[in-house]
Amino acid sequence: MSRIELRAQMRARRRALSRNEQRTAAEGLARGLLRLRAFSNSRKIAVYHPSDGEIDPLVAIDLAWGMRKSIYLPMLYPGRNRVIRFSPYTESTLLRTNRFGIAEVPLPWGRCLSPMELDLILLPLVAFDMHGGRIGMGGGFYDRSLAYLKLRGQWRRPRLIGLAHELQRVGRIELEHWDIPLDGILTDREYYQARAG
Repeated sequence: MSRIELRAQMRARRRALSRNEQRTAAEGLARGLLRLRAFSNSRKIAVYHPSDGEIDPLVAIDLAWGMRKSIYLPMLYPGRNRVIRFSPYTESTLLRTNRFGIAEVPLPWGRCLSPMELDLILLPLVAFDMHGGRIGMGGGFYDRSLAYLKLRGQWRRPRLIGLAHELQRVGRIELEHWDIPLDGILTDREYYQARAG
């Protein structure tokens, strides 16, 4: 199956979940995050505002605020470059929708953090495997913005944990040269430490 076909199939699967199933998944995800050392040890955490049936991290965000963690949302570069930075997100932050209809913080680009200033990024995904492979929505925003992590000998931050419904797991994703593998994947049911190779 091609990436295009797999992406379409997985997006349809997660969009088919009922509101109750999504709520139950969000609660399971939050419980899993509380048990995750990468989460408890991190102060600056980037997460996403859900869309298109993505597993909802907002319950987990409420927990993080209660733990006095700093939360950030991705913000698209205001132009054609497909890169992202991260804007501070608090309980009182007003959001706007970007050109893809995704909620983001209306903050000047220059005041946003680069990925390397964060401890942990909780990424959305469309499909994942147990080796850390991830298929996103196809824009390449995260891969471009995190390309420096290919030099892992020098850069250790941030940790990258994909968030997904369990039904988004597949056997194996063939990585392209530009793909940045994840350190792990957390679903509503399980944490998968990424295994190399």
